[in-house]
Amino acid sequence: MKSKSAEKVRLKSFDDLFGSGETVTGETVTSVPLSELHTFKDHPFRVLDDEKMQETVESVKQYGVLTPGIVRPHPQSGYEVIAGHRRWRACELAGLTEMPVIVREMDDDTAVVLMVDTNIQREDILPSEKAKAYRMKYEAMKHQGSKGEKYTADVIGEAAGDSGRTVQRYIRLSELAEELLGYVDENKIPMVAGEKLSYLKTDEQAWVVDAIGNSGIFPSKIQAEQLKAVSEAGELMEGKVYAVLVKKEKENVNVTISAKKIRNYFPTEYSKEQIEDVIYTLLEEWKQKEKEGGTQDAGITV
Repeated sequence: MKSKSAEKVRLKSFDDLFGSGETVTGETVTSVPLSELHTFKDHPFRVLDDEKMQETVESVKQYGVLTPGIVRPHPQSGYEVIAGHRRWRACELAGLTEMPVIVREMDDDTAVVLMVDTNIQREDILPSEKAKAYRMKYEAMKHQGSKGEKYTADVIGEAAGDSGRTVQRYIRLSELAEELLGYVDENKIPMVAGEKLSYLKTDEQAWVVDAIGNSGIFPSKIQAEQLKAVSEAGELMEGKVYAVLVKKEKENVNVTISAKKIRNYFPTEYSKEQIEDVIYTLLEEWKQKEKEGGTQDAGITV
């Protein structure tokens, strides 16, 4: 229900100061109390009280909200915000009690698509936000009768500046446990590794979370692929997760060093055998100083 005190004006055009990505002409703008606004269900984007928010707050104090939010009637009371969550927060921090909005009647799928499209091109979006947003838009477009998985992913990617394959990768990330998705956000787990881990069952992902917490080791792309393969074979157990993450396989690393470069460090009369003796002696001394095990054996060819 609209506020009795709501003011209505005719709006011809807007300068999109706050990045909504939505240009509206000829629609009625209504000023509604902030207390009547509700956040969008499962809204995937962060609203942070950071430096950028403070800049927005100062702009709101000086100029007001130049671009109205977009809302739809809430099923219980007031309005559900579709585009404008950051402006809503800026109004709160600026001490305002009302915000200009455009009220639109729309179904859930249309609302989801608009919500995602008005946020997805921001520069500071985390992988987890993209994953959840792409998943929501993908499901909405399927409900709307989209032509197929690849077509839908391509359309979503085109609107956001990503390839369809990238969109599919992000959607896979939405299957990750929150803890693992958080590690992807923090760049502790590569996105490509997170995609592989997303195929693990819920309890298997929980084992990975526990293993990371206990060992401090984050799975690489190769380790994630190993875990996925063992899971698909139906053989993944908690102990195997630890084995993949923690076990250090010794590898023979063949290092070839130019004899010409080596000679610069030795008297000209030293034979090949004498040079090798010195090198191996120095390497042994270095190895003894290492306080942690796991040093790889190296064969050096001079």
